Amino acid sequence: MKLSRIVAGLPAVVPFVSPDELERDLGYRFAVRVGANESAFGVSPKAVEAMARSLEKANWYGDPSNFELIEALAEKLDVDRERLMVAGGIDELLGLAVRVLLDPGDVAVASHGSYATFAYHVGGFGARLETVLYDDFRNSVDRLAEAAEEHGARVVYLANPDNPTGTLLEADEIRRLMEVLPADCVCFLDEAYSDFLQPKQMLPLDEYSDRLVRFRTFSKAHGMAGMRVGYLLGPPAFVSAIQRVRLHFGVNRTAQVGALASLADDKFIAGVVGEVEEGREEYYALGRELGVETVESSTNFVLFKMADEEEATRVMDELTKRRVFVRTARGDGTRTGIRVTVGTAKERAGFAYELRDTLA
Repeated sequence: MKLSRIVAGLPAVVPFVSPDELERDLGYRFAVRVGANESAFGVSPKAVEAMARSLEKANWYGDPSNFELIEALAEKLDVDRERLMVAGGIDELLGLAVRVLLDPGDVAVASHGSYATFAYHVGGFGARLETVLYDDFRNSVDRLAEAAEEHGARVVYLANPDNPTGTLLEADEIRRLMEVLPADCVCFLDEAYSDFLQPKQMLPLDEYSDRLVRFRTFSKAHGMAGMRVGYLLGPPAFVSAIQRVRLHFGVNRTAQVGALASLADDKFIAGVVGEVEEGREEYYALGRELGVETVESSTNFVLFKMADEEEATRVMDELTKRRVFVRTARGDGTRTGIRVTVGTAKERAGFAYELRDTLA
């Protein structure tokens, strides 16, 4: 069977190796799972109750228009519903956005080692990704803009707060990026961790709305990573274009119901954010105790900076043997980092014990 030229030229890789696959390969289960940035604090009880009730209608298709969820998002965010699109998490939305904007041979720009799924989709649709270095674990506005100009990029991708570093570009820095990008270049702003920010830290939703596409998710603070629900905000014409190619039954009925209930549970989300803030402070203190620098984070994980790449790999491998799942950063200039999700108090204690012993 002859493959398409685009697919035939792709390497046989996936963006991430899941902890489940690692467990199958290793032959044992992780005792502490703090490597995938999943929420350790569960799902809103209101969402759990709503999803349990919805299972009685699992024989029905979900609403292909995601009408109720989009209406609720439009009201909560105070935006026109025509700017909103719901799909199976940011991963699917990135694929749709890339497909709509990039022709084979077009160029996109991102920081080297940033969220791997974007690079996966760029290659999958025959476009080319050019990368720039982080600036001390921070995305560089100047480098991104210069690369976009040099390569005639159609899209610049920026995770903010960043994955895998956790660092944040404040609203004024995003404004500066939009001002210095070429006028015909669209910015994909991945805001998966926006629930952990204060409103003043984020660019208002009405700014640069003609060439800024913003991606958000129910996977992090809402704790619904396994349900696969995300949404984007973009220009109405762009959202309309996605309607031509999206999978209309991509979000199942139970996920729709759960996301709608979770969206209304502000108290639960505030509690998760508070737990994460407490856990981040514990990680910073652990780093100081062990003489390991940590990167200030605006997400639900913290990056521990080892002495060099070799040390980072050794520590990750040793923690894996001790049944602690963490990941290393993989970009040029960030490979010294061990990325650790803020787990429950018990998980944090287990990680801290094993890290102390590993470094000793």
